[in-house]
Amino acid sequence: MTQERIERVDARRRELLRAGAALALCATPVVRATTVAPVVRMTTAGRVRGRVDDDLQVFRGIRFGAATVRFRPPEPPRPWRGVADALEFGAASPQPGTEPNQSEDCLFLNVCAPLARAVRPRPVIVYIHGGAYSSGSGSSPLYDGSALCRRGDVVVVTVNHRLSVFGYLFLPDYLPGLEDSGNAGTLDLVLALRWVRDNIGAFGGDPSCVTLVGQSGGGAKIATLMAVPAAAGLFHRAVTMSGQQLTASGPQHAAGRTRELLARLGPESASRLTTMPVAELLAGLSTTVDPYIGRGTAYMGPVLDERTLTRHPFYPDAPAQSAGVPMIIGNTHDETRSLIGRADPATFALGWEELPRRLEAEMRVDISAAHVVAAYRRLYPRYSPTEVFFAATTAGRSWRAAVVEAELRARQGSPAFAYQLDWGSPLEGGKWGACHTLDIPLMFGTLGAPGSLTGNGEDARRVSATMQQALLAFARGGDPNYPGMGRWEPYTLPRRQTMVFDVASRLVDDPRGAEREIFAKVPFVQQGT
Repeated sequence: MTQERIERVDARRRELLRAGAALALCATPVVRATTVAPVVRMTTAGRVRGRVDDDLQVFRGIRFGAATVRFRPPEPPRPWRGVADALEFGAASPQPGTEPNQSEDCLFLNVCAPLARAVRPRPVIVYIHGGAYSSGSGSSPLYDGSALCRRGDVVVVTVNHRLSVFGYLFLPDYLPGLEDSGNAGTLDLVLALRWVRDNIGAFGGDPSCVTLVGQSGGGAKIATLMAVPAAAGLFHRAVTMSGQQLTASGPQHAAGRTRELLARLGPESASRLTTMPVAELLAGLSTTVDPYIGRGTAYMGPVLDERTLTRHPFYPDAPAQSAGVPMIIGNTHDETRSLIGRADPATFALGWEELPRRLEAEMRVDISAAHVVAAYRRLYPRYSPTEVFFAATTAGRSWRAAVVEAELRARQGSPAFAYQLDWGSPLEGGKWGACHTLDIPLMFGTLGAPGSLTGNGEDARRVSATMQQALLAFARGGDPNYPGMGRWEPYTLPRRQTMVFDVASRLVDDPRGAEREIFAKVPFVQQGT
């Protein structure tokens, strides 16, 4: 692409921006053909070749770390000569499931950015994928940054890192020299953020204006990074979507998980851990859980190892090192309709007799299920058993920790903006409601991507436009308010101001406050701690 064409594209982009946000917000997405023209950028390790996608530069599979040594901290990539292709996504960490390309050599990231020269460096959004700490990658079409780049003139980065046993198996009691193994995956993310700091300027990004965004497990990883000393100063805003991390695993609990895994792997397995085939290691994670749920995978996550992590992320208070980092903390109104209901369709046909037992298995708070059922029947006398189940498990399991984090930030006097997504999926007669993951395509503008439950109707596009603009404003200046949006105030006590995203979004004080109070008297139990 010639400089003349670049300047024409940039002029056209400015013209569209001046034309007014209202028309752009509800426009039908345009499918653009990818050209074959290459674009080359210099990184600290060497040159990388991406491709031009009309007005964007797209790089996939940039190596930000050397091939990892199992269970050990990551190292920067070795410099290379010539130009390395960054045209295809890099491998994901080994995991059960459907990720097509898996390898322990998985430290790759992807960059999407406007091609035109920036008048000033652009804000950077780094997205950390979900999937707890055991699955996922940065290559999902749901995380395609093209729409955000075009709408907001930003740079979007997605990241892979080590997961499950490869990123979080705590081994200092079993193998010498592996004191950092319980947080190897977290250290991968720190290394990725250092790469952004040192290299994103070559792609037009501003290393002093980095916003972390993560959904579900990605949000938990961000909450953890807010308490990791090595991550201090590497990001400047944080957005957690349906993902929180109040406490990490204690070293004794983490060592107990390792002991259980070794027992499943068999005698002398500790001595073989560094060379054991990937499939054998992953097979050792399989464990039988509640009979209603079937089979699951043993939890692995960050560890309070007094090295990488020297305090719990959000216990007993919000981490002081991140007090100056503005934060958005969000959840969806019906998290567990997909979080639980997708894996167990029987939850959509529950009866009153079986409801208490199902609640006890899923709320993750130590409270009488009979008391919870009675309270919800008083609050919502028309609710069915299934509606009570999804409301109570959402409030007790997913939403509860978000409330705690927002409360702690408010007590600290740190900026936090809370949101609740109320707009529900129209698919399958609306059975999914405002479920877990629904806010991803709305925030990214990837409504038509595989896995999206939003549909591409006018209401979905309107809600998406509101959420995207709020994110872009936040990434630019640490405040999600933008012209035309009703005032979004920070979360304070006792008001608990929360932006409720819907076709007509609005600020509400303490939405679902009566539900919140049901669970407020009991501590939240973080999975795997």
